[in-house]
Amino acid sequence: MRLKVQLINGSPEEKRCTYTALCEVGKGLREEGIETEIIHIGSQAIIGCTDCGYCLKERKNRCFYEKDSVNQILEKSKEADGFVFGSPVHYAGASGAMTSFLDRFFRCGTDLQYKPGAVVVSCRRGGATAAFDQLNKYLTISNMPVVSSQYWNMVHGNTPDEVRQDQEGLQTMRTIGKNMAWLLQCLQAGKEAGVSLPEKEKRIRTNFIR
Repeated sequence: MRLKVQLINGSPEEKRCTYTALCEVGKGLREEGIETEIIHIGSQAIIGCTDCGYCLKERKNRCFYEKDSVNQILEKSKEADGFVFGSPVHYAGASGAMTSFLDRFFRCGTDLQYKPGAVVVSCRRGGATAAFDQLNKYLTISNMPVVSSQYWNMVHGNTPDEVRQDQEGLQTMRTIGKNMAWLLQCLQAGKEAGVSLPEKEKRIRTNFIR
């Protein structure tokens, strides 16, 4: 079985710094025999979640809004065994397009649980750890194994050439790819050996104001 990872590029500019980082993650994955695909969403107008409840009611892996790329990528997500979400740092957070995309992608996605995920951020100078923390929260609320590296998942530079000079950052990206490949292969081996997914309890929701 051929394993595949989708890398989502949330930068407004398709082939700039975030793309350079994702390419390096992809290099690490492909060296371990994992298929990769980079999907660019950052230059498109993507509306935020309106909390209409359509996705929760229908559970069809779709959002009610059809005029942007979210549903197309949700459909493609069925083919993926893992995900890497990349964003530039805007005001110490993820890009607006990436935030709107992830709010709907994770709310509507019905088959993301137990698929490994990683996030990477690209910044000129500061704000990377805040954006990194923001993006990781999507994974950790969704039962997704989080793939780490030898340092926080970030690169620095104002241009692709500057990012390519960040040798530590590029090594961090390649290590993400190799670590994700290892985890995917472990999960596949476990599945083939008959290891089942964790048994889920009925969801408990507690309101603190009564």
